[in-house]
Amino acid sequence: MALWQGRSRRKPTGGRIKYARKKRKFEIGAELQTATIGPWRAKHIRVRSGGRKTKILAADTVNLLDPATGKTERVPIETVVSNPANPNYVQRNIITKGATVRTPKGLARITSRPGQHGTLNAVLLKEE
Repeated sequence: MALWQGRSRRKPTGGRIKYARKKRKFEIGAELQTATIGPWRAKHIRVRSGGRKTKILAADTVNLLDPATGKTERVPIETVVSNPANPNYVQRNIITKGATVRTPKGLARITSRPGQHGTLNAVLLKEE
């Protein structure tokens, strides 16, 4: 089912607003599609003005930046350690921006938005 992102038909007081027109295609939102750990799968979406958006559905590697050396390399993802967006995402291995993942190099924080950017970037965290 499509999500409608138009103005509400109710006032803050609960009164009804007489809408002057019907729903428009550009007011339709997209269902949430979360990236998980697994063999790489992506989906291309056409957005307004004919642009394209790549949504990652699953990924098993991440572009990892080591701030100490300034080098970036692709490493496999082992598991999701924490996710501030939703604690339930850790059990389901869902990757979002800000999530902490375990890699062979150590813990890394995701810096890209997998559902928007179509890439998975992370920064290596210091061991404490």
